[in-house]
Amino acid sequence: MSAAEAIGVGARSGAARDSAGGRPAAVHGRSGAIAPGTAAGKLAEQVYETLKTQIHDFRLVAGDRFSEAELGLRLGMSRTPVREALFRLRNEGFLGVEPKLGWYVLPIDFERLEQLYDLRVVLELASVARLCAQAVTPPALEALKAVWLVTPAERLDDARSVGAHDEQFHATLVRAAGNAEMARVHWDVTERIRIIRRLDFTRADRIEATYLEHAKILRAVMQKKPDQAQLLLKTHIEQSKAEVRKITLHTLQAARERARG
Repeated sequence: MSAAEAIGVGARSGAARDSAGGRPAAVHGRSGAIAPGTAAGKLAEQVYETLKTQIHDFRLVAGDRFSEAELGLRLGMSRTPVREALFRLRNEGFLGVEPKLGWYVLPIDFERLEQLYDLRVVLELASVARLCAQAVTPPALEALKAVWLVTPAERLDDARSVGAHDEQFHATLVRAAGNAEMARVHWDVTERIRIIRRLDFTRADRIEATYLEHAKILRAVMQKKPDQAQLLLKTHIEQSKAEVRKITLHTLQAARERARG
């Protein structure tokens, strides 16, 4: 199946939506961008979500190429919303474009992802410190108990569901700290590392480790133990980062072999 065919299949089945929560409006670095909320804006959003899901699921991999014309034809859309979605993905570092050769999927930039993970650690450690300093535990943290402080029999084992809950766990820690700007930046980081982060839950041992580590972090925060909570959180994120890099390389190799087959 070609890159354009894979995109067409994804679009016909409906654009996938992030189950972890809403996304701030994207900022476009070019004039003439489609206004969000308009009919063309909704179409552009659909193309954007379809393409991004294909990339996240490694159905589109580095080097896959397609043109605006063939993509628009397969999706049954004009080139205007297609072009808008493509430029948005280019701005986010997923796609590149060359004159006369069209669009292509960029390789995963592990150095950039390392930097994003570093930023994530800074934001989450600061948020945990703020949470532990609060006199009253925010209700949002109480809600996390129903997801993470459960028996092994109650745990989820679906990778996509666990991945969505994992994003919400960390996003909730930041939101509950009360700084809206930190929460906005953190969610942007969450979206940009999703392509590798959710691979962490394709193995049963990593799902089990996530449940155990989240439970320890949550208890430390609710018991107002900032040093312990920060140490647990940093160790958890660093371990996850190391694991997903290994899993990503393996997944990329498997995707390339499927494409060759």
